Amino acid sequence: MVFIHENEGWPRFSWDAAAVLPVLGRARHKQGLLLGRMRHLGFAFQAEAAVEVLTSDVVRSSAIEGERLDADAVRSSIARRLGLPQAGARRANRNVEGIVEVMLDATRNASHSVTAERLCGWHAALFPVGYSGTRPIAVGRWRTVEAGPMQVVSGPLGRERVHFEAPAAERLPGEMAAFIAWCNTEDGQDPLLRAAIAHLWFVTIHPFEDGNGRLARALADMMLARADGCPDRFYSMSTQIETERKEYYQILECTQRGDGDITAWLDWFLGCLERAIDQAHLLTAGVLRKAEVWRILNGGPPVNDRQRLVVNRLLDDFKGGLTTTKYAKLATCSADTALRDIQDLVARGVLVRSASGGRSTSYRLDDRRPE
Repeated sequence: MVFIHENEGWPRFSWDAAAVLPVLGRARHKQGLLLGRMRHLGFAFQAEAAVEVLTSDVVRSSAIEGERLDADAVRSSIARRLGLPQAGARRANRNVEGIVEVMLDATRNASHSVTAERLCGWHAALFPVGYSGTRPIAVGRWRTVEAGPMQVVSGPLGRERVHFEAPAAERLPGEMAAFIAWCNTEDGQDPLLRAAIAHLWFVTIHPFEDGNGRLARALADMMLARADGCPDRFYSMSTQIETERKEYYQILECTQRGDGDITAWLDWFLGCLERAIDQAHLLTAGVLRKAEVWRILNGGPPVNDRQRLVVNRLLDDFKGGLTTTKYAKLATCSADTALRDIQDLVARGVLVRSASGGRSTSYRLDDRRPE
């Protein structure tokens, strides 16, 4: 069995441009539309959306490898590192802090050069105590000869199937030097293609004992951030990959058994990127709703401080219906003042009245969504 890195000319990749260009064009078009929409939200809403997307990216990239992270802890860690008010009291453990550090460095510092030290630092952040589960591993350095062959296998003992075997440890210094040089060289290729190639190339070399998949996806996100020209993430490639996990592993295995023609991989990666952009509204739905509500409010006379306080509470997943009594307690005002404020918000199209009336009358945010 011959793997892609054993072919003569490796790592020279080829692809059918006529087959790839249409899907590349669609991905680029959707990318531009999404970034254009997000840039109109304003800094605060952009930052909040980026926190939600990065949270999903971190959680789902780890889930691909079978590791379950607490989304609230991840969100709190990201917001705290970005100096945002969403940072909560929940403390993240060292594993969460490590993967968050990697993703933020990859995307917020996307223009920085890739170096062996940077990659080894990422790896050390993923494994802060030097263990992968209960197994000690070499942390922050390329895998060694002593660790044995790096194989992806399945099946019972004695009848294992080798899906992939990475280059031998002796080759790693040269393999990684070539990869790093390519990462830091402008070759005229579209940045989205470079994201796909970086992912495939790195995960094929498999330079570390563990964590290669997560780092490959971090490198792809770094390249995508370069392509976006923006450090904030508004779509999550890892979330979509986790959704299509079976196909992801199948196309990687097929490509790594090939002759260096990566047309099928590029087609899948770019298609996955398209679908990730299509699903971006699900990750940012809450933020987009907030932006729409405040667009309506800011289009008329200024709201008072009481109304601003209560609307923000409603937008932050307020439980149950809003009554005049609840409003009065939240805003520290009289029931009559609360009722006047509520009626004004109903007239502005922000609140709607529930079907019940009388003493049980309650209100909720309108279900309208941004177009």
